[in-house]
Amino acid sequence: MTFLLAHLSDPHVGPLPRPRRRELIGKRATGYLNWRRTRSRAHSMAVLEELVADMQAHRPSHIAVTGDIANIGLPAEFKLARRWLESLGDPENVSFVPGNHDAYVRRALPDLARTFVPWTAGELAAGGSGPFPFMRVRGEAALIGLSSGVPTPLFVASGYLGRSQIEAAARLLDEARRRGLVRVVMIHHPPQNTPSRFGRGLVDAPNFAALIRRAGAELIIHGHNHKLCLARIEGPAGLVPVVGVPSASAASGFPHQRAAYHLFEISGTGVNCKITARARGLLPGTGTVGDFGPLVL
Repeated sequence: MTFLLAHLSDPHVGPLPRPRRRELIGKRATGYLNWRRTRSRAHSMAVLEELVADMQAHRPSHIAVTGDIANIGLPAEFKLARRWLESLGDPENVSFVPGNHDAYVRRALPDLARTFVPWTAGELAAGGSGPFPFMRVRGEAALIGLSSGVPTPLFVASGYLGRSQIEAAARLLDEARRRGLVRVVMIHHPPQNTPSRFGRGLVDAPNFAALIRRAGAELIIHGHNHKLCLARIEGPAGLVPVVGVPSASAASGFPHQRAAYHLFEISGTGVNCKITARARGLLPGTGTVGDFGPLVL
């Protein structure tokens, strides 16, 4: 039986609620000005609604959302984002991991953790120290969610997993392999150890790469860069595809940067699985969502 996984990311749900003055301290103040000047025009909720409608018409078995559901991590934003996640379907059928805009400042973390529990609840690794990483088993697939979203200084959007989360992820990946499951790793920041714009990459990407070399995975999906990205990381049995998706609400830009989502057809079990992928999104010169064709994994 085929498991159809839909992947979208970086919806930056708006409009941004009017913040209280005391909430605009430090990094949030700069982020708010940036939203007012540019980002509010770059992200369209009408485009997001069109994209989600097209995705739901394909009746995916599960939906993976890899972060940046918010903009500057306001409590009112999380309430708005929660309603949007609820519109996608039952939390049992939707999984979420946070990005850097969700963990925008340290004081956002308690609200972030409380708000999204229904979409992150799953099996936890023995000896783990928090809600991440989690494993949600759906059919023959194991979705393993990691959180790379951490508070960072002004003008920095990098991610970090940390030693304890990577060690816990190794235990979940091993457990899923033992059970013959197809392992899909969800993360916000691109995990491959390649050059990135300063202050935007995954700080401990080499440690993540070492994790995959040892434990393996069948697919890794991410967001953050707001563009289609295809890469591979070495695993114990060959190369593991790493697929990044554009922002789900991007109203303009080059074709590989306009709003899109990905559909992964997963069949078989464990290392003997077959995974094919297609991209669908905002067609150039139109407001219509259509097919971009297959992705070569």
